Amino acid sequence: MSQFRESEGLHIINNWMAEKGQAPFPFQLQTWQRYANGYSGMVVAPTGFGKTFSVFLGVIIDYLNHPDKYPKGLKLLWISPLRSLAKDLAKAMTAAVDDIGLDWSVQVRNGDTPTSVRRKQERLMPDVLLTTPETMHLLFSQKKNSRWFKGVKCVAIDEWHELIGNKRGVLTELAIAQLRYYSPKLKIWGITATIGNLEEAKHVLLPYPDLKVTQVTAKHKKKIDIISVLPDDIEVLPWAGHLGAIMVDKILPIIASNTTTLIFTNTRGQAELWYQLLLNASPDLAGLLAIHHGSIDKKLRNWIEDNIASGYLKAVVCTSSLDLGVDFKPVDCVIQIGSVKGVARFMQRAGRSGHSPFERSKIYFIPTHSLELVEVSALKEAVKEKQVESRDPMVLTFDVLVQFMVTLAVGEGFVSNELFLRIQQIHAFQYLREDDWQWCLHFITKGGKTLNSYEEFHKVILDEDGLYKVKSRRISMLHRMNIGAIVSEVNMMVKYMSGGYIGMIEEFFISKLKTGDRFILAGRILELVQIKDMTVLVRRSKAKKAVSPSWLGGRLPLTSHLSHYLRLKLSDALQPGRLEKELRFLNPLVSRQDRHSHIPKANEFLVELIETKDGYHLFMYPFEGRLVHEVFSALMAYRISKVKQLTFTIAMNDYGFELLSDQPIPVDESNIEALLSKDNLMDDVIASINASEMASRKFRDIAVIAGLVVQAQPGTRKNNKSLQSSSGLIFRVLEDYEKDNLLLRQAYTEVFNQQLEEARLQQAFVRISKSKIVVKYVKSFTPLSFPLKVDSLRGTMSNESLDKRIQRIKEQAFKID
Repeated sequence: MSQFRESEGLHIINNWMAEKGQAPFPFQLQTWQRYANGYSGMVVAPTGFGKTFSVFLGVIIDYLNHPDKYPKGLKLLWISPLRSLAKDLAKAMTAAVDDIGLDWSVQVRNGDTPTSVRRKQERLMPDVLLTTPETMHLLFSQKKNSRWFKGVKCVAIDEWHELIGNKRGVLTELAIAQLRYYSPKLKIWGITATIGNLEEAKHVLLPYPDLKVTQVTAKHKKKIDIISVLPDDIEVLPWAGHLGAIMVDKILPIIASNTTTLIFTNTRGQAELWYQLLLNASPDLAGLLAIHHGSIDKKLRNWIEDNIASGYLKAVVCTSSLDLGVDFKPVDCVIQIGSVKGVARFMQRAGRSGHSPFERSKIYFIPTHSLELVEVSALKEAVKEKQVESRDPMVLTFDVLVQFMVTLAVGEGFVSNELFLRIQQIHAFQYLREDDWQWCLHFITKGGKTLNSYEEFHKVILDEDGLYKVKSRRISMLHRMNIGAIVSEVNMMVKYMSGGYIGMIEEFFISKLKTGDRFILAGRILELVQIKDMTVLVRRSKAKKAVSPSWLGGRLPLTSHLSHYLRLKLSDALQPGRLEKELRFLNPLVSRQDRHSHIPKANEFLVELIETKDGYHLFMYPFEGRLVHEVFSALMAYRISKVKQLTFTIAMNDYGFELLSDQPIPVDESNIEALLSKDNLMDDVIASINASEMASRKFRDIAVIAGLVVQAQPGTRKNNKSLQSSSGLIFRVLEDYEKDNLLLRQAYTEVFNQQLEEARLQQAFVRISKSKIVVKYVKSFTPLSFPLKVDSLRGTMSNESLDKRIQRIKEQAFKID
């Protein structure tokens, strides 16, 4: 330790920081020392604590102490999930090496890098290269690529918490394995914000037994002020979106009293709406207020990011496009509009303000309806108890694996048994069996059992040197154009059988429906006849009941952590603590719920039944988030239909769901436990939804990643219709002739794990089985059921405006009071 403290490199860095009026944090010193002692590891620190410099300067200090160990060319690879991060990080790193007096070159390489710069890099790589997981794989597909990586001393994985839960994380794991093959003494460092499964995250990144592994955690804790902005009056019958415009007047003074403010919304549509609301309320903001989301032109997004940094812009309305540290200077305050759905996301957004360890982060929470104030109380409790969600790593993603095998075959080729042993060391493929590996080899060389008669699937050949290689220039070019694991969400066209366009609907929603199911679009009740490629064919229905579409933009899932705290806080709200201003404000609403029905305690499950002139309503409140409730509600409709054949309209939100029928619903104390039983759960779920259609849609993404279907071609890009047509055909052939196909099996696994949230659904039913089920027969809509009723009204057609219908229901409810 003392040797390190006296090292020339550390002395130079300490002097440089002192000149800027700074000193290293203890966790940075610890990282530098561990790096010098030959460790790989993971740095855990909140936003704005200098995580980047903990690893970057560790490499520089080591270089200053041992310049002879570092050959010319690439020394540090910096892999980040976001292109927008790379530009700002490169600026900061270049400024640092210039100040320190190093003649290092820091460059970026991603999809935006000009061809001339790429060619220069290929002749001589910079000392530091900032890139993305996809671009790393593109580099592996180049001929003689190993020469660039043999001297690399360190690979840093930035924002690891953003990669670990998806296929881009698997791409990263594979890239690290390949870099270790080229440079066996490579050090691997991950940089992450706090997540619930840090130990697992470290193991996924660093599964190699030969590495000395450490974890460095910043001891400083970020102080966060969570300020809820209360409306003037409590709405005891709340409904989503109702408070929006009223709360604009509460936001304007917050913007005025701060130099720069980020206003986070959850969807692009919501961002557009609030941008207009703020401009209409305060025309003086024109030119000082901007809007930032993924659909906005890249040049404009860059301009906005630069002008937040300069302080020219006073406020920016944004979506999660600014969640991750687009590394502009910190803003003074953050405003969150509506439910944030998760503790980690909330902390990430809060951390955008007060961007240094010594400043407090300030985040204002603006509810869009009264019930959301329970969520603020739940967030405060979760933050106090340091409870943050886990990010579960993906395993056995065969589509990513076969893509990687072809990538290597396009590049320098691979030896089968060597690569198999390397792949098995990776967390994602630790359970890969020999016969799975042989299947993958057969797939890339012959297209597998079913597709072997098609020449286009014979991509890779085994040459006389025992190397698996791609010899065709055309296959190499097409493969390079399609490397990656990001697939976009898709809208489908809805048309009548007789012709005539109705509108667009998201595939995620439509793939769950079966032929004959009814749904609402453009105010019409439609019956699903068939799905043909990317077109939904329908006919008009005279039925009075139908399902309201859900839209992915509004479906950020409510995390299990937050839903747990929501249940606790709701039961606390009858006797709020002295300091819980949100719950005190909500007391009239909660008291009304308790008076007319019941407030479920943490160990209770509430079911409400109500009869109105619209029909018979069944409300259930699992508090598990919209995604789980979508599956839960379909399951309940299926189980009830086994008792009595009924047609339902279904509506759901984050707190519960509604089933509405024109006939009495046969649910009471005698059968409610059987209906909510955890027995045969997934069998009944499969029977209640169209699992095969969902798997077919999921298979399209898998087929694109695995290279079964080519998305991008020179000068053109296949549209989703032809992608679905091609992949749908392959899916049906495999269903009929090759049931054990690994990609087919993966499609069903992903449907259950991701779309049906199988694990969380199972946990919810286990919890309910241990809870007391409370059935209440109520005379009018309650504060919990009213928002669900309003959601179902939005989708139906009526000559009466939505506001008028809502007012009528409210008046009826208050009469009964």
